[in-house]
Amino acid sequence: MAGPAGLALCGHELVVRGGSRLLATSTSSSDDDSLFIYDCSAAEKEAREHKGEDAQPAGEGSDTALAAAFSTSGSYFALTDDSKRLILFRTKPWQCLSVRTVVRRCTALTFTASEEKVLVADKSGDVYSFSVLEPHGSGKLELGHLSMLLDVSRYPSRLLLGSGSEVTRAGQSHSSPAHPLPLSTCRFVSRIFVVPDHPELLLSSSGDRTLRLWQYRSGRELHCCHLPSLQEPAEPWSNKRFAASRITYWRQEDCVALLCDGLPVVCLFQLDVPRRQLVYQQQLTFQHRVWDAAFEEARGLWVLQDCREAPLVLCRPVGGQWQSLPESAVSKRVCAHLRENWAMLEGSAGTDSGFSSLYKATCDNMTTYLKKKEERLQQQLEKKRRRGPPRGSNGQTKKMKAGRAPRSCSS
Repeated sequence: MAGPAGLALCGHELVVRGGSRLLATSTSSSDDDSLFIYDCSAAEKEAREHKGEDAQPAGEGSDTALAAAFSTSGSYFALTDDSKRLILFRTKPWQCLSVRTVVRRCTALTFTASEEKVLVADKSGDVYSFSVLEPHGSGKLELGHLSMLLDVSRYPSRLLLGSGSEVTRAGQSHSSPAHPLPLSTCRFVSRIFVVPDHPELLLSSSGDRTLRLWQYRSGRELHCCHLPSLQEPAEPWSNKRFAASRITYWRQEDCVALLCDGLPVVCLFQLDVPRRQLVYQQQLTFQHRVWDAAFEEARGLWVLQDCREAPLVLCRPVGGQWQSLPESAVSKRVCAHLRENWAMLEGSAGTDSGFSSLYKATCDNMTTYLKKKEERLQQQLEKKRRRGPPRGSNGQTKKMKAGRAPRSCSS
């Protein structure tokens, strides 16, 4: 099972993952020889020695890395793989701290603000926490959810969970209630992003091909960008279904970059904070498929693409227009490392982030599911009445309230 390649940046630390391997290096000119390579398949022996929460051994998988993230300070890095392993690293210097098993294959992960825990979300909709301070400790169930989780983001004191057709706000505790935010989208929410320095603002993307800006606390929509309207009708992907696979932000310029799964384009927006709106700036088009993109505060936007000759491209605004920059000493060094280890990226060609299958899970399907669930509940209540309903103090049969009929999404 091959998965799409991924890129992560924090400070000067740059990580590229592909297949079962991770390559970490530095963009600092003073760290010319820094290179760390890790292969998840080498973690097999360690994973067998450390059981998961249910004392189950690691699952049989392909060792492909599925999700990864830096801690806020960049001191830690974590990834999960297809063999249901959570691997924790220290980054200064790079060192593997632990290999632990997770209950199910994961879709997203993040660190708490204190960097004391790693929070791991899976397809069943559960969120588990794993201690960073006790790197061999077992996972703890923190939150249960209704449907598959596609993304997880951190608010100062809460978690935001992106799933089917909603974003859920929850405390970082299994006992804390989870509350859906009223985000009106009838497609799955593919990515959510809390804007740094402006935590009252939330960005979300979904399978309806929109990028939306929300007021976090009230759930009020502030602005909506319909992505197909930004493309030329003649472009081959103008009528294609797609969802964002990455939302990344450049604090220096209040710039938002959006990468859509399977498309060779990156859309750039200016976040106008006073007016609470997104201003479309430019579309960067590439000749090769773009796997991932991330901002480095000191340099600009790094783009990871399916091109052995130039796997990483650095872009930034020049004279008011975004463009790719000529290769610098740093980009030449990083690209040389990737070319030497190109085998880790070859399996990513032609793969997507798994959103294509989710278009079947429309709101109509969810409405049908809830309707059938309601019918089953009614049948159970009817069976209880037939067996002999309980009597009230006045000798009259107690009436049982039927649940509310499910709402359907507006078209």
